[in-house]
Amino acid sequence: MLRPALAIIGGTGLYDLLAGEDIQVLDIPTPYGPTSDHIYVGLLQGLLVAFLARHGRGHRLLPSEVPYRANIWALKSLGVSQIVSISACGSMREDYAPGDIVIPDQLFDRTMGRPGTFFGDGLVAHVSLAEPFCERLSDTLCQSVRDAGGTVHQGGVYFIIEGPRFSSRGESLIYRQWGADIIGMTAVPEAQLAREAEMCYSLLAHVTDYDCWHEAEEAVSVDLVIKTLKRNSDLARRTMHGLAETLRHEDQVKQAATCPCTDALRHALLTPLEAAPAATKERLRPIIGKYLPA
Repeated sequence: MLRPALAIIGGTGLYDLLAGEDIQVLDIPTPYGPTSDHIYVGLLQGLLVAFLARHGRGHRLLPSEVPYRANIWALKSLGVSQIVSISACGSMREDYAPGDIVIPDQLFDRTMGRPGTFFGDGLVAHVSLAEPFCERLSDTLCQSVRDAGGTVHQGGVYFIIEGPRFSSRGESLIYRQWGADIIGMTAVPEAQLAREAEMCYSLLAHVTDYDCWHEAEEAVSVDLVIKTLKRNSDLARRTMHGLAETLRHEDQVKQAATCPCTDALRHALLTPLEAAPAATKERLRPIIGKYLPA
């Protein structure tokens, strides 16, 4: 069975990140419907990696239409233990400039009504999201950006809005007052689902614009976002190649296996498993399997 060590969730400029004749194209049925697109599995610098286009190839899905639960469930069922999410973001501070990379360490959720948990239907769990991104993986990712020649900022609050529209100027100014460092539309519920699935999750955010708060800069637009993403696509590719090569090392493999993210449910399950409905436990087997009787 395929067990990719890393999954990359991304999009524009990265569709052909995995190249070669040995790429496997998978469509994994899930209890939550189909994934955003096929899952591509192949070797990247000798590491078995899965790639999934979050919005589908051709960018067909709105942020609120992305089947986040299906995506994370499918990757977990493949045996993936680490996820790097790649996304565009706006900067809410002068020193996080367009073209820079941000590896955030916090998030603030302003989305509305997106299904954000695998649990329910007779089985309750409350995971901790005090630290929503994996510190170990984020450190490694940050170093990979530096090694690839990028300007990277480690840390910051990623403010997630519902979209698909961009912010009004009034909203943008208020979000800055609230302490937002970058702004985007997709880290929620992706980060919290990855935590429930006991997967390490880190985010590589491309700064494409200054949202619309900056009086001396052009307000965010699709054209501006795409132009910056295309300029940064080579950097993202170099970063992912470097990250894959680093994660192959034995010490990294050992650290990943003992990361606190891999035990996120140990003290989060509130309902005794013997009291939970059999159908719910079966649906969540890829998520809670290690806690079920053999």
